[in-house]
Amino acid sequence: MKVHIVSETQYMARATGVHTAFVHHVGMLKGKDNVEVVVNEEGTGDVFHSHTYFIYYFWKGRKYKGKRVFTAHVIPDSIKGSLPAWRLLMPLVRWGLKRAYSYADICIAISPAVEDAIIKTGAKTKIVNINNPIITKIWKRTEEKRLKGRQMLGLSESDFIVLGVGQLIGRKGVEDFLEIAESVPGAKFVWVGGRPFGILTEGRQRINERFKASGERITYPGELGLEEMPLVYAAADLMLFTSNQENSPLAPLEAAASGMPVIYRDLEEYKLLYKNPYLKAGDNAEFIRLTKRMIHDKEFYNEGLKISEQILLQFDENHIREELINLYRTLIVN
Repeated sequence: MKVHIVSETQYMARATGVHTAFVHHVGMLKGKDNVEVVVNEEGTGDVFHSHTYFIYYFWKGRKYKGKRVFTAHVIPDSIKGSLPAWRLLMPLVRWGLKRAYSYADICIAISPAVEDAIIKTGAKTKIVNINNPIITKIWKRTEEKRLKGRQMLGLSESDFIVLGVGQLIGRKGVEDFLEIAESVPGAKFVWVGGRPFGILTEGRQRINERFKASGERITYPGELGLEEMPLVYAAADLMLFTSNQENSPLAPLEAAASGMPVIYRDLEEYKLLYKNPYLKAGDNAEFIRLTKRMIHDKEFYNEGLKISEQILLQFDENHIREELINLYRTLIVN
């Protein structure tokens, strides 16, 4: 079996969860279960699988009628708090995503919320639920990684590091993260992420001003490559995932795989997605309270580590690889 995997993130917007999912999808399939993988311009395959939905997707998929798979990482609500004029753009985004979903013979919904969003667009496609995998060996921390990560970020070995990861947009809760940092003097806060869409990104000036006002309370190394992120996670002690809208976010699972507690914002999407318990905060005051408790209560911190271990079980790469291969086989046989 030969699988043709496509993603426009290889050429743009590499510092995104979509690109990470694409890279790990390729790595997960290559050289295993008698599967051959071709990527983007490398050739053709028996089945076509895309992670992105622009012109490249439609062009590359034109020869694969009946054998097109599309992983839906983005839904119409994803533009809220991501683009400046999202209200005006919403009808166009709905129309465009409906076309992208319908172009595929099978749409993979990475969460129940994504499945519901696909259905609401009226797209004519078969929907299959498969989680994004987490390849835990990539993120597993070591003392060497921790030391290198702290050196890279300019942090001391004794600091308690609270990490935030995501694009610098309102939807990701960057401003809430900064507000929390101002109320927890006993820790150092680090936000990693950039603006892959440049001037089209929501809230550029507003968020820049908030970072400037924070001064030394927060470290901001900017946008880092995928190869550097294991060092960043290894350097941290706790992740706060303050995002206001997500489908199936990879960053908190990567943090959990590196070996740290993760505190999520209490969103309805997560209640539908996660099969195992997770730590959550309803507002900034609760984020602050839980963060302080993580710093000072070792037993609570260890409980957070166990919760991180349990939440990862749902995203086991071996199980998800098997689901994907079975899906491809049904398309090839038909």
